Amino acid sequence: MTDLNLDHIERLVEPGRVHRRVYTDPEIFDLEMDRIFGRIWVFVGHESQIPRPGDWIRGRMGARQVIVTRDEAGALNVLDNRCSHRGMRICLKDSGHSRRLVCPYHGWAFNHDGALAGVPAPRGYTKKSTDLTDPAFALKSAPRVDLYRGFIFASMAPDGPGLVEFLGDIAAALDNAVDRAPDGEVEFAGGVVRQEFAGNWKMHMENACDLVHPGYVHQSSVDAARDHLRDASPGSIPQQAIQMFNGNGISLDEWDALGVYGFENGHCYMDGFYRGGMVDPAMADPVFTRYRALMVDRYGEDRTAEILGRDTFNNLIYPNISINTRFQQFRVIQPVAVNRTHIYSYSMRLKGAPEEMFEMSVRFVSTANSPSSPVSSDDFAIFEGAQAALANGDSEWLDFSRRLGDEQKTGKAAVRDSGTSELPMRTQLNAWRNLMGVP
Repeated sequence: MTDLNLDHIERLVEPGRVHRRVYTDPEIFDLEMDRIFGRIWVFVGHESQIPRPGDWIRGRMGARQVIVTRDEAGALNVLDNRCSHRGMRICLKDSGHSRRLVCPYHGWAFNHDGALAGVPAPRGYTKKSTDLTDPAFALKSAPRVDLYRGFIFASMAPDGPGLVEFLGDIAAALDNAVDRAPDGEVEFAGGVVRQEFAGNWKMHMENACDLVHPGYVHQSSVDAARDHLRDASPGSIPQQAIQMFNGNGISLDEWDALGVYGFENGHCYMDGFYRGGMVDPAMADPVFTRYRALMVDRYGEDRTAEILGRDTFNNLIYPNISINTRFQQFRVIQPVAVNRTHIYSYSMRLKGAPEEMFEMSVRFVSTANSPSSPVSSDDFAIFEGAQAALANGDSEWLDFSRRLGDEQKTGKAAVRDSGTSELPMRTQLNAWRNLMGVP
């Protein structure tokens, strides 16, 4: 029995603050899985992961585990990873290829569109007792599945805004990620880096465009980078990592000179901040020079300059996606429990680009989003410390009022502010409030 009526939910988020219960209450977490991850468009995979009929991958829509398949007709399907017989997980691996999806418990087999294909010893069932042709025995499927530039999204709601409408202007991040490929396609490659922290999923999303924290949270890696920057040879692998760490050490005035942007559906992004060396947007590097020439051959000089000139960092698709287009990195924040979150980081290969561009992407993920990264380790320590304090503290409210009221409209849907503004956090919390208030 819940006390979370519409009025109660609306009172948890105010213009410049949010109640700690939003991060600590298991009942609220369960409601998020229903009203956010169970209704809006959620990323579930990339078509390069299931190129052939019979291919499948496991994905998640919040707490719901799903199977993303390409069926015999080539259509994409998103199915509950739960057998309709006795509820067992059907796919136990992350990916595979098979003629049928077969439950490991009692051998019930399903087509890749979810329809029941057969059961062992079917003579044990008769229409008098059990009609195996009943559609209720099919795997539950997402009523809406759509593709945008190769990225697969699904919604468990039968109606509502379409994917393009939901994405709005943040679709430019997906466009830019794909347009950076000379052949016009990207693929997820090189596996996935998995991480976990003992904190609420919203902390990671809010932190991604928080430009005040880097100089404090990441000070140790900034200091180490400055000590060793002069020792790294040009173009070396250590140089890329050192320059990335050093980038977090710019002053608050420099952070403030950047822009942060928010959109009505909770999406947001920030301007890029890496300058100098291998991480500079216009790096003077033989590999990048060769890559740029390939881009000019495909797009022409003006369009190439436009594509490569989009310098952004952490483009966030609400509720749980972070994209860095310059380094071909795609991150998925997966809620597991109110105080437990998984992070999946992928590298994207730009088809037609020199292979060294993909290697740069892998180094970016290793440096910024892996168990060996001092950057993500710093962040996770903060998230876990905050989660523990919120769960046991006396203070009821968290403040998100920095530069509240100073935002500027930049178009029909976008709002912009200076870099240290807490606009991105308020953007996400406003979307949370609206979605959670849906009866």
